[in-house]
Amino acid sequence: MSVHTPPPAETPSEGLGSAYPVHKPYIHANTVMPELTWSAVLLGAILGIVFGASSLYLVLRVGMTVSASIPVAVLSITVFRAFSKILGTRPATILENNIVQTAGSAGESIAFGVGVTMPALMILGYDMELVRVMLVAALGGLLGILMMIPLRRAFIVKQHGSLTYPEGTACAKVLIVGEQGGSSAKTVFVGFGLAFVYQFLMQSLRLWEEYPAKVITKFKGAVVSLESSPVLMGVGYIIGFRISCVMVAGGMLAALVLTPAIAFFGETAATPIFPGLKLISKMNPKDIRDSYILYIGAGAVATGGIISLFQALPLIVSSIGSGVRDIRQSNRGGATEQSDRTDRDLPLWMVGLGSIALVAAIAATDLMPTDLSGRLMGAAMVVVFGFLFVTVSSRLTGEIGSSSNPISGMTVATLLLTCLIFVLMGWKAPSYRLAALSIAGIVCIAASNGGTTSQDLKTGFLVGATPRSQQISILVGALTSAVVIGFTLLLLNDASTVVTGRAEYLPTAQVDVATLTETATHQGKSYHVWRVVAPIKGAQPGKYLVDDQGQAHFLIDPAINGRVDTRDDGSKVVKYDAPKATLMALIIDGIMTGKLPWNLVLIGVFIAIVMHLAGVPALAFAVGVYLPLSTSVPIFIGGLVRAAVDWIKKTPAEESDSSPAVLLSSGYIAGGAIAGILIATLAIIPQASKLFDLSTRLPAHWNSSPWPSIVAFSFMTLVLFLVGIGALLRSVESPAVAEGIKGREEDL
Repeated sequence: MSVHTPPPAETPSEGLGSAYPVHKPYIHANTVMPELTWSAVLLGAILGIVFGASSLYLVLRVGMTVSASIPVAVLSITVFRAFSKILGTRPATILENNIVQTAGSAGESIAFGVGVTMPALMILGYDMELVRVMLVAALGGLLGILMMIPLRRAFIVKQHGSLTYPEGTACAKVLIVGEQGGSSAKTVFVGFGLAFVYQFLMQSLRLWEEYPAKVITKFKGAVVSLESSPVLMGVGYIIGFRISCVMVAGGMLAALVLTPAIAFFGETAATPIFPGLKLISKMNPKDIRDSYILYIGAGAVATGGIISLFQALPLIVSSIGSGVRDIRQSNRGGATEQSDRTDRDLPLWMVGLGSIALVAAIAATDLMPTDLSGRLMGAAMVVVFGFLFVTVSSRLTGEIGSSSNPISGMTVATLLLTCLIFVLMGWKAPSYRLAALSIAGIVCIAASNGGTTSQDLKTGFLVGATPRSQQISILVGALTSAVVIGFTLLLLNDASTVVTGRAEYLPTAQVDVATLTETATHQGKSYHVWRVVAPIKGAQPGKYLVDDQGQAHFLIDPAINGRVDTRDDGSKVVKYDAPKATLMALIIDGIMTGKLPWNLVLIGVFIAIVMHLAGVPALAFAVGVYLPLSTSVPIFIGGLVRAAVDWIKKTPAEESDSSPAVLLSSGYIAGGAIAGILIATLAIIPQASKLFDLSTRLPAHWNSSPWPSIVAFSFMTLVLFLVGIGALLRSVESPAVAEGIKGREEDL
């Protein structure tokens, strides 16, 4: 591929006025080259589905995702280059590669919004319906893009130089390097392959223990464990040492302070202590966590989210004011003149009609299972909160980046305001709980996708893309990702749902079956369905199958936020803690029903407040309290490797964030997550799981020893460290590439 020569500086567009900074795009506005091609959109949609599925897996496990734009851009460059060599087709242009990363980036942002909100359906006691999940994902994703389009000139063009859009700028650098002959895709592919094989050997063949643990015998209730997952180690490397330390500290508080304290003080209790169903003296650490720690953690996460919202409030308020002023000035400056290719948006009439159609769909469908007034109120709140937080998100990502964008805080604010409005209107029926969650889900996804769209348009602005082409491609990417993410969420839940008849999981209380209207069939018998949405005396929250006398026979325990990780036949399943979804469910229940074990929740509330007063990031610490310690430990190890690499190489932060080890970590996350999804799919067929399981053929001492797991995990850690310091997979770029990066720094 020939090296593109950057054009001379161009003056601001005539219709935009002198207020716009001078900008030299990498591809001149007068240059015509292939851009919105079917191959670019198709590859972008496929990569968006892959990274969307892996991001959904990640947000269900630990409540966070990582940006997909740079890995998608790197993979696009390599895939098109390989096709060109093998098939003899023309090389892809930089603008086609930009279309791929634009379409592909939608998957990650939609996955975050879906994973943060929709699993709360299960926690609130409802079934997760595919149509509801897909509608929320699609409507929120499309609405976020359409609402951001009118903001492009105000934020991307007019404030070029003041709003930096860090991820968008970094992605533009990657595309320019790829255009000039460089690529680091090998690092992503190696990470993907290693993590995929590792996960398959561990979870499917069961060659080593996934959760090696050490019980501290003289410290009752204390267990130290590790989830030997390269996915979580990759997350830790990307988020860095500071946040990973805070998360593991929260996990240590829960596992090594709160759990032993409950075990010690509850040892002599003669009766079960609410909301537990059995004596604390008979509980193991997992029982204590399920019965007590989860409520403490949920209270801490809720408070941490609210604290994050208040911390961001001044910036949000100023962003709203600045955004409105920028839009007015942009429109007065001649925003309708679009003579240059690089200044052509989708027509505003099309954006307006599309937005109206989406809002009408929200009001007309069963997303709002209420009367007409409730539907109209819900649609109005989506418009108001949606445009408000899309504007805020689009601007904040320009100032502080997508990684620091408080989408969770915006979602919490939406949910709090929605629930309070419903309560003030006297709307407390169960249908309004569903409506509140749907509103929050759409707004969350819209805000998340609005921020992602802003980063993509910034990348396009820097490389000289056509905004309209990018907007079309991300609309396509959002729609395809929304459909597949809905299926993926239900697949993960169905694959690890456990139906158990073990007495330890069944309530001792009985229910009046006359109050139950739902029935279900299991093993050829018909049962009444009893949904316990909050702990009551003698029953934990859950979905139970009861007979005509009101006696429970089975618990249907979902994969998401479930507590039973072993089927009655002894086979293991993967459970997903979904910490952010638990926060959403807690807010809805707390405001609209008040049926919560408030003493435990308030302990969590004040833990988060104490951490905030001590200067510790409260939300990260709270997530650590809620998640098992085994989940936080590999994240901490990844952060520790990042600290060691940065200390050895003395790498500046901006370079460290796009280093080979970060790309390897992205590969770890994608490869391990995709393998986890495929293995979860196999778990639906017990015979397939048993066919691959080799643990029964291994020596007993091998299966019971933690050392095989520790050695395997240490190998993945060593590879990450060696790539980080440049001892492995060192990419040798051509002088033209190095000069290209250096020479374009001012433009970016």
